[in-house]
Amino acid sequence: MKSPVNNFRAEQASILLVEDDEVTAYMLEYLLQREGYAVTVAHDGQQALDIINTHAPFTIALLDIMIPFVSGFELIGHIRDKQGWRDTAIIMVSGKSQEKDIVKALDAGADDYIVKPFQPGELLARVRKALRKCKTGSASGSVSAA
Repeated sequence: MKSPVNNFRAEQASILLVEDDEVTAYMLEYLLQREGYAVTVAHDGQQALDIINTHAPFTIALLDIMIPFVSGFELIGHIRDKQGWRDTAIIMVSGKSQEKDIVKALDAGADDYIVKPFQPGELLARVRKALRKCKTGSASGSVSAA
């Protein structure tokens, strides 16, 4: 049974998931929806950019880096530059595990970075952490190599 605090967060949280691998996207969407989050999936950077430009801000954006048309790095900039979206928590979920890529993402404005493959429980914990930070208005970057 979920605690009332988790139910409150899940009911209030919307997640933009940007992932080009269909299996990974399906698994993440299922995992997040099972926890009660509203999930919108974009399978490439252009779809994500269209969503960013036409939808109300999401609470969290889960972004892969290596996606077609517009990279995850570029999407960070679009999210941080767009009025209303600046407070969206950005969690990178990527197979790129080199320090230079992690630093580049965090310096560009990502709030967290998870290296694939990841543990589902850890990803959910980082989503909950991002929601706590959104609620309190603070942010800090961290990295996980599962």
